[in-house]
Amino acid sequence: MNNSRKSSQLALPSLSRRRFVTGMAAGATLLGAPVASSASAQRNNPTPQPLRGNHFDLQVNYLPVNFTGRERTAVAVNGSLPGPVLRWKEGDTVTLNVTNHLAHDTSIHWHGIILPSNMDGVPGLSFNGIRPGETFKYQFQVNQSGTYWYHSHSDFQEQIGHYGAIVIDPAEPDPVAFDRDYVVLLSDWSDDSPHDIYAKLKKEGHYFNRRRRTAGDLWQEIRQKGVAQTWRDREMWNEMRMSDRDISDVTGYTYTYLMNGQTPDANWTALFKRGEKIRLRFINGSAMSIFDIRIPGLKMTVVASDGQNIEPVSVDEFRIGVAETYDVVVEPADDRAYTLFAQTIDRSGYACGTLTPHQELRAEVPSMDYAPVLTHRDMGMGHSGHDMGGMSDMDHSGHDMGNMDGMDHSGHDMGDMQGMDHSSHDMSGMQGMDHSSHNMGSMSGMDHSQHTGHQMPGRTSGLGRAGFGSNAPVQHYPSEYGPGVDMRAQMPANGLHDPGIGLRGHQSRYGRRVLTYADIRNLTPTIDRREPEREIQLHLTGNMERYMWSMDGIKFSDAEPLMLKYGERVRVTLVNDTMMTHPIHLHGMWSELETGDPEYIPRKHTVIAQPGSTISYLVTADAYGRWAYHCHLLYHMPGMFREVRVV
Repeated sequence: MNNSRKSSQLALPSLSRRRFVTGMAAGATLLGAPVASSASAQRNNPTPQPLRGNHFDLQVNYLPVNFTGRERTAVAVNGSLPGPVLRWKEGDTVTLNVTNHLAHDTSIHWHGIILPSNMDGVPGLSFNGIRPGETFKYQFQVNQSGTYWYHSHSDFQEQIGHYGAIVIDPAEPDPVAFDRDYVVLLSDWSDDSPHDIYAKLKKEGHYFNRRRRTAGDLWQEIRQKGVAQTWRDREMWNEMRMSDRDISDVTGYTYTYLMNGQTPDANWTALFKRGEKIRLRFINGSAMSIFDIRIPGLKMTVVASDGQNIEPVSVDEFRIGVAETYDVVVEPADDRAYTLFAQTIDRSGYACGTLTPHQELRAEVPSMDYAPVLTHRDMGMGHSGHDMGGMSDMDHSGHDMGNMDGMDHSGHDMGDMQGMDHSSHDMSGMQGMDHSSHNMGSMSGMDHSQHTGHQMPGRTSGLGRAGFGSNAPVQHYPSEYGPGVDMRAQMPANGLHDPGIGLRGHQSRYGRRVLTYADIRNLTPTIDRREPEREIQLHLTGNMERYMWSMDGIKFSDAEPLMLKYGERVRVTLVNDTMMTHPIHLHGMWSELETGDPEYIPRKHTVIAQPGSTISYLVTADAYGRWAYHCHLLYHMPGMFREVRVV
């Protein structure tokens, strides 16, 4: 699972302030260099200890670590990876003095915390960053409770250990009953320098994918579908220069996956007494890894999403995107150990730990599920964006279909079966596929007001009722046609009911209920009940072959800010034109997910956009200032990033 190749150092040239905002700071680092001593191996790295109160002194420094048998240097807070758990109290004013002991700039962003823009910790937008040897004082009032986290917004420090958890105790009695709670912070570690990883991706976007198609796969397809249909399908994928096995950009080929800083072999352990209610605060602090979490033998009751209390939902499994948080309550009824199992979305590795009544007990680690395969649905060749409701459970993407030659669906209407793979059907007549070669002359009726070089007001007519999502047709803008965009979704499905690639069908196949966004309902009534005044349709775009990422086909360095008027209510509709899963994070304001229930709209700070799908949420522009808005996959961030300016 780990790569033991020697890591080299990539020196980057000086970069513009715009690039610096995304974390690509100037200068090379020592992150790939060996450290001097072998006495500091971190396989048994102690669990980060909580710091309580309203005054904190945080030291950012280098830390020698050894997760794989090879010594490396991390960037850590207060000498641990992850950094200390910060425990705050709702209503308090906290002061955090952050001292930089590194040889280059650093910063801390308080992810999901609603605060003044100058305290948000994004160099180039919020402040100038923290110079070597300097101390910056963050100070703000805590106006929320729940589970959050903090991380660097400088260079690629988030990849190499500069992150930690935040737990905020509520001012009023907690609506969630529990006997003890644990933070479960997931992350990914590579012995390679993050600059080397990024350089390899720029040279070859599929570099870390070791599940490419083989001659055996081709032969199996020919047996199943015949030569002609196989040729048509392969031609379609080849024209887009894409692979149906390309699920994650960076995989277990180089990553070791950690749970609270522990490798699977080190086995992070949490204790319980039989009959207790245990609150597990899951945080995905990874750079690039999306996890699917389950605890075999235990039902999980999801009680909070992104720090916000929700109506309890009982599930067996849930997906957590990079930067998301979920709180679950479990009630072990037996005196036995349970495995906390977090497999990556591409099934190239996992993090795990043990929940046990006795330190010496350890449960069996389950096998990973099938590695998923992308389908036409994930290309945005879905079903005109309709909400498929309960049909999301049908997905055969992870299975070998070679023994199903006798099945003939040619006479059936497959239009309402969202999760099914139609790869064996002739798609040549479908208009859903766009290979960047179409004539734009017929697009004169489209509204390009947001893409004329300056941000103009979004669509205002026919917005639809708040809480129910967008009714607007998908519009592809002129800026999306160019070398930086290799596909566009013409018939994107609504991602609300979709558990995601690799999780569809788990209820019927394994008896595991999987959480979807449609299940999330806020515990308390919606605060801002106004209808949206306008809608911004924002496209997530990219070219995997060239490893270029953007919004609306425009990379961050060339983009104008998204302008919001203070106090306005806006609907943001994300259209994912790529075949990657993108966790999108808006700083400073809540993203209120439109689930069809306007009375109890859930508030999130990070929203997953499924491949070839749409998702919409409401934003109240209640915070003046300049805010970051970006994909939280670290190596997508340099391009898939916008400044949001509230004036």
